[in-house]
Amino acid sequence: MSVFATINALDRAGFLETFGHVFEHSAWVMEGAWEHHPFADAAALVAAMQASVDAAAEELRLALLRAHPDLAGKAARAGDLTLDSYKEQTGAGLDRLSEDEYQHFHAMNEAYKAKFGFPFIIAVKGLNKNDILAAYATRLDNERPVEFETALTQVKKIAGFRLADALVAMDNGKAA
Repeated sequence: MSVFATINALDRAGFLETFGHVFEHSAWVMEGAWEHHPFADAAALVAAMQASVDAAAEELRLALLRAHPDLAGKAARAGDLTLDSYKEQTGAGLDRLSEDEYQHFHAMNEAYKAKFGFPFIIAVKGLNKNDILAAYATRLDNERPVEFETALTQVKKIAGFRLADALVAMDNGKAA
């Protein structure tokens, strides 16, 4: 059975159990995506996920942004991240920062949240600490409406990476 035949055979609960983690602490996105099943392929599922985010009220989209942890923040240092966030942050080397670098990230996180009211979000896959810090500096110059949409675009990109990993795991016969 193909991966999408398996996915389309899932009931709502099974779908949410398999993919509810794709958006950080925000299974409601995948609940909305479920309404568009069956899915012909990954592109159709991604489009359904993105439509779910885009159709949500601004307050719910803000909650989606606020569900993300700070990069190299207190939760990361305490080991209190979701498995996905842990893998992403360690993959970018954010678990190997010096104390001064942690303090710099903390200062950037605080400045960003003070200006925009939600954490700095960037799909860190393929990036390193210098890339991320450069993005902080650039994006701090944005106006809030622009940055709100930029952060949502980054959330969708992160979710796309997570979905791709889940689909590979399913195709390999492993839990997503």
